[in-house]
Formats: sequence, structure tokens, C-alpha cells
Amino acid sequence: MYYVREELFFPPVSEADEEGILAVGGDLNPERLKLAYKSGVFPWFNEGEPILWWAPDPRMVLFLDELIVSKSMRNILNRNQFKVTLNKSFKEVISNCQKIKRDGQNGTWISNEMIDAYCKLNEEGIAKSIEVWQDDVLVGGLYGIDLGHVFCGESMFSKVSNASKVAFIALVNYLEKENYKLLDCQVYNPHLESLGCREIDREEFMFILENK
Repeated sequence: MYYVREELFFPPVSEADEEGILAVGGDLNPERLKLAYKSGVFPWFNEGEPILWWAPDPRMVLFLDELIVSKSMRNILNRNQFKVTLNKSFKEVISNCQKIKRDGQNGTWISNEMIDAYCKLNEEGIAKSIEVWQDDVLVGGLYGIDLGHVFCGESMFSKVSNASKVAFIALVNYLEKENYKLLDCQVYNPHLESLGCREIDREEFMFILENK
């Protein structure tokens, strides 16, 4: 396993271990984070622990034309009960992702240090958010890293039923309109699978990432 030093460098993702961990240590400097995502790597660690840099195989992704929108979800969207915005309240979105309780998890992996780092990337136009509003109250959203042809989703939250799905669908519609190739969802979970996401080989993911 590679131990991150001061220089901005990550080894090839093929050197990740069986779990998908490629490197350990370092910091969340914006330049290091930008290099990580461009290299197919993302940070994921618990607060108080060394930073772990991941490049899992397989990789969970969504090919945009494979999005699944259920009939009931289409009915919700047609009612226009939610308002969706792009990149209007990034810090509020990531802060809610930090605070939201999730089944099977104690606490969150989104530390205050991580919030500060991604807010800096947001100021550079690299980290972006989708917000979902109901009666002018933020009820759902997501955020991630925008690489121009691939969007790397990081986390989402929902305070009312279906709000995170509305954010996800809105993001996919935006990416498809702007001719993005892929939505990176990192690792498998059944909720993402229900929306059309699937696992692909890391090698295929890297080919898409490296060929704009």
C-alpha cells in the first residue's frame, strides 16, 4: 500500500488491494483532491483516522441512458411539488449529508475538514450540488465532483420522501443534456441499483475517465 507524502502523486489504480484501498495518509488539499478524482481515486475514511484513498474494482456507475424512473416517481415529478436548483447552496447540502442518519451507520464519514475542503473545490467550480426545495425549505440534495465528462457523486440526503431521488434524477437529466459520459457512484448499494446503476470493471471505468 502506498503512503501519501507531500508530493502530489497517486500510484496506478491497479495497485489497490482487494478491498479497493490504494493509498493511506496525506491531506485534503484541493490540488490533491483534484488529482485523486482525475486519477480514479476518492477519499473515504472515518473522522480521527488516517485518510484512505480508494479505487475499488468493480466500480458502481450509471450510464446516463440506463436511468430507471418508476411510474410512481414519474407521477411525483409531474406534480411539481419540488423545486430543483443547481449549485445554489453547496455548503448547506454537504452539511446536511454530514448530519443525516443512515441505516446501519454510526455517525458519518463527512468530517468538518472534508466539508472545508469540498467547499474550496466548490469555490473553484469543481465540486457542485443539486438542491431540492419544498415550500422554500431545503429537503434534499446531493453533491459531487465535476470532471467535465464524468460526474463523481459523493453523497446525498433526504428529509422528506423521494427528495434524494428527485435530486438524482435531476442530476442525470442535466448530465445527459450536457453530454457527459458517466455518473460515478463509487461502490454498490441496492438503492443505486434500483435507479439503474451497475458495476463495471475498474479497467473499463478508467478507460472512460481517461478518454474525454
